[in-house]
Amino acid sequence: MSEQSTASPLPRAIDRLWERRAELSPDDAEARAVVVSAIDLLDLGKARVAEVAGDDVVVDERAKRAILLSFTVLGMIRSQVGDFQHHDRHPLKTTFEGVRVVPGAIARWGSYAAPGVVLMPSFVNIGAYVGAGTMVDTWATVGSCAQIGRDVHLSGGVGIGGVLEPPGAVPVVVEDEALIGSRAMIVEGARVGRGAVVGAGTILSATIPVVDVQTGEELGRGRIPDWCVAVGGTRPKEFPGGTFGMPCVLVIKRLEPGRRHDKAALNEVLREHGVNT
Repeated sequence: MSEQSTASPLPRAIDRLWERRAELSPDDAEARAVVVSAIDLLDLGKARVAEVAGDDVVVDERAKRAILLSFTVLGMIRSQVGDFQHHDRHPLKTTFEGVRVVPGAIARWGSYAAPGVVLMPSFVNIGAYVGAGTMVDTWATVGSCAQIGRDVHLSGGVGIGGVLEPPGAVPVVVEDEALIGSRAMIVEGARVGRGAVVGAGTILSATIPVVDVQTGEELGRGRIPDWCVAVGGTRPKEFPGGTFGMPCVLVIKRLEPGRRHDKAALNEVLREHGVNT
């Protein structure tokens, strides 16, 4: 569930620019200054695209509008890092207070990484928020506007999808203390609950059902509950051409809320079902 934030820290001028966005161009210095100032607030973590409020994800539509406007009011520029040449509208991020950035990591301006974050060779896109103490492991991708909580581990090759349009669309959210296994894909505004463990290779989108294996109950779509272990699975569905396995996510174990993950014990649980982290 989502709603527009009523307390955006970004100026109302963003909304006025949005109304006349078809008229804007990189030649409009005043508009460019407003948008750059707004993206700077995202870059510093003083504004964010979305936050969890109770059971809802509250989207700051103005923040997403600012990002979309930046593609209109910023011109293409050439830049260089070592021997690598770039040609883009957005520069790379330069604010990394308290963050470990391993060579090969790329974060775009307008993304935020809190103190204690570790960025292995990975990619963090504009509008993304990465909470304190989180590890973004090798070749992991944090898509545009994705919201990653504190003390999360995004294992190697994890794909966190991005959402920019429409402006009010809910981004992917991974809540505090979650562990996402290697090569898992969390996309289309899906949500991983606090303390959840997601097995390697699991795919979760907004339409994929999440099923409790102990009861057979469908818990919903696109959201893995708090404090559980979940893995990718299939369930049979009848079609005119036969019975085929359709993707789902299976909740195979409930965890004690608030207890730190014992990785050895978790791996044992996952191996019982032929997967790991």
